[in-house]
Amino acid sequence: MNLISQPSIIAYLAPEIPALSATFVYEEMFGLQDLGYSILPITVHNPTNPAYGQDQLISRTFCLYDQAPFIIVFTGVFRLPIFGVGAFKALRLLLSDLSRCGLHRLVTWKLAYQFIAAVKLASLLKSKNCSHLHVHFAHVPSQIAMYASAMSGVPFTIMAHANDIFERGLLLRKKAERAVKLVTISEFNRAYLERIGVPKDKLAVVRCGVSFPIVPPDRPFEKKAHYRLGTLGRLVEKKGIDVLIRSIAELQNRPYEIELSIAGDGPLREELEALARVLNVAQCIKFEGSMTHGAVAKWMRGLDAVVLACKKDKNGDMDGIPVVLMEAMSQSVPVISTRISGIPELIIHELTGLLAKPDDCQDLAFQIDRLLDSAELRERLVIEAAEHVKSEFGRNVNLKRLLTYFPKVMLLPR
Repeated sequence: MNLISQPSIIAYLAPEIPALSATFVYEEMFGLQDLGYSILPITVHNPTNPAYGQDQLISRTFCLYDQAPFIIVFTGVFRLPIFGVGAFKALRLLLSDLSRCGLHRLVTWKLAYQFIAAVKLASLLKSKNCSHLHVHFAHVPSQIAMYASAMSGVPFTIMAHANDIFERGLLLRKKAERAVKLVTISEFNRAYLERIGVPKDKLAVVRCGVSFPIVPPDRPFEKKAHYRLGTLGRLVEKKGIDVLIRSIAELQNRPYEIELSIAGDGPLREELEALARVLNVAQCIKFEGSMTHGAVAKWMRGLDAVVLACKKDKNGDMDGIPVVLMEAMSQSVPVISTRISGIPELIIHELTGLLAKPDDCQDLAFQIDRLLDSAELRERLVIEAAEHVKSEFGRNVNLKRLLTYFPKVMLLPR
C-alpha cells in the first residue's frame, strides 16, 4: 500500500453511523481506509438500528447529539468565540438563512440549534486536524456542516441521495454554493437539482459505489415449475411492496408457482400482511423481517430474481438507486424494478434488467412473467448487468471520482 508522509484526515458526517439502512456510508469510509486515508466518523445521532457487527466503528464514531439540548446550547455558545473571524462568518450565514426561511417556521429555529451543534463539529475538525469534511445527505447533516465549515475553514462536500432533496430540500442552493461540490448519485438527481436552481458548476455525479465481487451463476437458467422471487427494503410506501403483492396475485393462473420472500421490516408490515390475505396470496408470501448484511448475500443466492417495485410516495419521496439492485446484479441474480428516479441508469431495460411502470401491478406482473418465461433472457441479462455494475458502479471507480472534489486532501499515487 502506498502511504503519504502527512496523512490526510477526512471527516465523514451522516445522520446515523453505522445505520443498518445506510451501509453504503460506512462501506465508502472503509474503501477510503483501504486506499490509505485516515477517516474520522461523525454521526448526528447514535443509530436507532445500528448495523450488525460494527462495534469497532461504533466505538470510534463521535456523536454530535449525545447530550441534553441545554448542554449542547450552553457549551456551543461558550465555545463559539474561539473561532474568531470564522464565528462571525458563520453567524452572518445563519442570520441570512433565518431571514430567508422565515422566523415563523419551526424549521428556522431548528436551523439555529444546528448552528450551535456546528460549534462541536468545528471543534472536532480543528482538534483532529481534518483536511476535508464529506457529508452524506443534504438535509440536517449538511446544515450543520455548512456552518462548521465557515467556523473552522475546513472545506466540505455533500453527497445527496433521494429523500434529502425531494422531500427535505431546505436551502439546497445555498448549501451547494457554500460547498466545494454537491455530488449526487444519479443523472436524474443532478438534472432535478439544476432545475430547482442549484448552480450547474457545483453539481457532479458520483455513484454509491459497491465492492461486491462478481459471482457467476451457480446453476443453469432453465424453465421451472416453481420460482422464488425476493424484495428487500423498509416496509414503507415508496418501496411499492403493495404493488408487488398485487402483481403476484395477477400471476396466480400462470403455469408455474411463485414464492415471494420479503426481507425487511417497517411500519406497513401488518397492512401488507393483510393485503396478502385479502388477495388470497398469503400462502406464497413470506415476511422474513430484518436481515444482517452478511445474511443478505446468502438469501439472494437462493432467488430466481430480485424485484423492487419502487414508486413515489404521497410526500414526493422516492428511492434513488437502491444498492440491493447492484448487489443482486453482481450476484448474477436477474433484476426487475421501475422507471423512477435514477433506477433506469442502473437497470437499462432489456439489457441489464427489466423495468415496469411505477405503481402499475399489471405491467410489473407482465415483466415478471417475461423474465420467468425465458431462461435465455435471464442468462443474457445477468451477463450484461454484472459488467455494468463493475464498470459504472464499482467502489474504487467512484472513490476516485469523489476524491477529485476533496481539494485539500493529498491524493495517493496508485
